Amino acid sequence: MRVLSGIQPTGRFHWGNYFGAIRQYIALQDNVQAFYFIADLHALTTIREPQTLRQLRLDSALDLLALGLDPEQATLFMQSDVPEIAELTWLLMTITPMGLLEKCHAYKDKKAKGLPADAGLFTYPVLMAADILLYDSDIVPVGVDQVQHIEVARDIAQRFNHLFGETFVLPAPRVLDETAKVPGIDGEKMSKSYANTIDIFDPEKKLRKKIMSIKTDSTPVEAPKDPEACHIFTLYKLFASPGQQAELAQRYRAGGMGYGEAKQALFEAANAFFAPARERREQLAADPQRVFDILDRGAQQARAKGGEVLARAQAACGLAGLSD
Repeated sequence: MRVLSGIQPTGRFHWGNYFGAIRQYIALQDNVQAFYFIADLHALTTIREPQTLRQLRLDSALDLLALGLDPEQATLFMQSDVPEIAELTWLLMTITPMGLLEKCHAYKDKKAKGLPADAGLFTYPVLMAADILLYDSDIVPVGVDQVQHIEVARDIAQRFNHLFGETFVLPAPRVLDETAKVPGIDGEKMSKSYANTIDIFDPEKKLRKKIMSIKTDSTPVEAPKDPEACHIFTLYKLFASPGQQAELAQRYRAGGMGYGEAKQALFEAANAFFAPARERREQLAADPQRVFDILDRGAQQARAKGGEVLARAQAACGLAGLSD
């Protein structure tokens, strides 16, 4: 079984990225053939500052490796280092109905808000389909909001297979476990779109400042509090052991504890949780050539597999050599 997933380098990874997706990518690498890529071509639909994109591409690689993605078990590569992806995208574009793309939520949402939508956003699902189909992917881990794109990839693959014969493996989504709610500093879902994130690799000082800025209600210090109704405690549960959770919950219910103490407990738990990854990241950042080598090796592996699938698709639709 081959699993594939990509993550856009449109900002530094935050707690929501880790608990909602990245830790599950890392868990999957232990027992399947895994291809993970940094989706820098997709990022071009939103980032127009070259230096910013260059830095975010490197940061994404450093972060994933520091968090536990093992290049000896999984193939990590930069999307733009695999030119076969653009070639396959064009083949798929020629058989993709316009109506299918017009139904996709990213395009529809932007259009509904009166925002400019360029051709990159409109055809984004076709590039995503090519990302998936190029490696004969069986399983694609995605959030609930991305399931539609897997369905589009399947529709495109089925149409190509119908027109030209069996060519592509039909992928299946694996919906990521998003039951662990990750609220942002305002209590809403943690998201870059809401500017309410806590970054995984924030320096300690900045991390503490962000945690101390988490919004709370006006319950007095002396009053008992319901831990399950407090998003500080929701975040704390992501990092703490069952025993630690029970102890802090008791302090909430007993009264006499202010939210500042709960925030300090969260800071200490989160800081300790990510400390090993922070140390690994510092080591990797001090030796960038090692990271470049990992990405180069990953791109070679991705191109080897992608080249096979692209050749199969080219032959199917009549683009193989004239002498064949």
